[in-house]
Amino acid sequence: MTVFYLGAALFLLATILLGLIRVLRGPGSGDRMLAAQLFGTTGVTILLLLSLTLETPALVDVALVFALLAVVAAVAFVRQHGLPEPSGTPIHQRHGQKKEPDDDR
Repeated sequence: MTVFYLGAALFLLATILLGLIRVLRGPGSGDRMLAAQLFGTTGVTILLLLSLTLETPALVDVALVFALLAVVAAVAFVRQHGLPEPSGTPIHQRHGQKKEPDDDR
């Protein structure tokens, strides 16, 4: 079972490398943020797999801290950039203008 856990961890590490390409080339800041969330989620999973493989329970605590930091990063991103609103929603009508959703392209 140890070999399976290590193989899964290596596969997840490869997905992080693919996510890094999205961070570097992503057309918008939202795409980059989602890729960064992938890093957090995958990192937590890799730490949990390593915790099982190496029988080191301290890695579970580190994984929990990473999970909490990923939530804080997502909330900070949404607070800074806001959520895209489709045109015709009340927020655009209130200001008397129709604005296309801002997708940072």
